[in-house]
Amino acid sequence: MSVDLSNEKKRNKYWNDYANKNLKGKTVRSVRYMTKEECEDMMWYKRPIVIEFTDGTLVFPSMDDEGNDGGALFGQTKEGKELTFPVLS
Repeated sequence: MSVDLSNEKKRNKYWNDYANKNLKGKTVRSVRYMTKEECEDMMWYKRPIVIEFTDGTLVFPSMDDEGNDGGALFGQTKEGKELTFPVLS
């Protein structure tokens, strides 16, 4: 199936559906920083946070869409407190 990603509405729906399919309902098993060995395997210099789910899925931020290096993760608590998870060198 081909999706017209040049159309903003279709592109947003596609990526929202993708995120929901791959993340919604998962349970976090652990949170840690990428090991130096994992970082080397990715050919990265910066070690980002890694979220591991109970089904073995791993997610981690990249500095860009091309995966050129590890990236920081930002968030916000329900009370509005900002969260920052920096990269480690």
